[in-house]
Amino acid sequence: MNEWIDMVAGVRRRTLVSGDTMMQMLVTFTAGSHLPEHQHPHEQISHLLTGRLRFTLDGGQDVRELGPGDSLYLPANLPHAAEALDDCTVVDTFSPPREDLLSQDHQHAIHR
Repeated sequence: MNEWIDMVAGVRRRTLVSGDTMMQMLVTFTAGSHLPEHQHPHEQISHLLTGRLRFTLDGGQDVRELGPGDSLYLPANLPHAAEALDDCTVVDTFSPPREDLLSQDHQHAIHR
């Protein structure tokens, strides 16, 4: 099983599984933490297991608040950020796999 990796203060991730065309990871947020705006050429589905999470999409053009059981589809290259309104647990699925994150997993495993 992959180890937890800190993304930014209060946000950490752990890859659950990866295949040829998709990957899935678990992400935890502490209340008040913030994942800065970013974008990537991967489609993403975020599914909230616990807590409340506010997504800001497309430079603030769209704001969505998710609660337990809610999901959000993010098309490729859509700028997005996330802010934890509570402690949160999220399952993120990407297609294709995030090679940058898989490489980071590999590097983290080598250096532990």
